[in-house]
Amino acid sequence: MTRPADDFPDDVVAYRRTPEFDADTTPPGLLGEHNTKAGVWGRIQVIEGALLYRVTDPRRQAVERLLTPDEPPGVVEPEIKHHVALTGPVRFYVEFLKAPD
Repeated sequence: MTRPADDFPDDVVAYRRTPEFDADTTPPGLLGEHNTKAGVWGRIQVIEGALLYRVTDPRRQAVERLLTPDEPPGVVEPEIKHHVALTGPVRFYVEFLKAPD
């Protein structure tokens, strides 16, 4: 079992961003276990409130982190299962990063 990443590789750059989500507009898919594709990293950025981020993949040490605007963003590794949970009012977005082609 490996510890989850807490930072991004130097060679990845942002290429897409979701709209801002809140407690009413968070897609159900983000609340259930899911993963990004090979080579795609995610940055979960909380703008307001708090969001619980859980890494659940058996290849990583289980992690549960409360993301807030004052804390570093959530780091989503490629192909690693994870999900978020709402803890109350929140505004956040997810930015996707990958190495340039």
